[in-house]
Amino acid sequence: MSLIEIIVLSVALGIDCLIVSFSQGIIFRQNRIKNSSVLALTMGLCQGIMPLFGYFGTFMVNKFIEPFGKWFVFIIFLTLGVKFIFEAFQERKEEICCIGIKCLITMGIATSIDALVSGVSLSLTNSSILMSAMVIGLVSFLMSLSGFWFGIFFKHLPAKLLSVLGGVILIILAIKALI
Repeated sequence: MSLIEIIVLSVALGIDCLIVSFSQGIIFRQNRIKNSSVLALTMGLCQGIMPLFGYFGTFMVNKFIEPFGKWFVFIIFLTLGVKFIFEAFQERKEEICCIGIKCLITMGIATSIDALVSGVSLSLTNSSILMSAMVIGLVSFLMSLSGFWFGIFFKHLPAKLLSVLGGVILIILAIKALI
């Protein structure tokens, strides 16, 4: 994948971080700088680390799946894209407001499952995992940080629109994998 494609993927993956952080920004009234920084750091680290697990986990089965690599990439990105769009129209429970270590790790892992799966795609496309993981982590950090602060200033950011946009981006990457 090219750097532009990795940045586009990073933005699509970072949308979950933005939405979770946005909801936390709406709720928190004290220690905003500390809370936004800790939340963004956690999200960025989790999003940056999870592709590594997917990437290196793929090597165990690479010889079996390599001939079908572009189809796996297509299926993974298409599935993630459809999932994002589908979830945009699902009823969501109210987000939990917490900045404790257990809650931070839980939110970080929950928002980065898609990044784990994307690590598989990065492996199948022979992308540079270190650069990809750093870009994904940095973009997620920045989106989380901005989401928190947008949450303070705006009460109703259209979360559905962001999820649909992320889904469309992933579907476009899926189609590009076949070309």
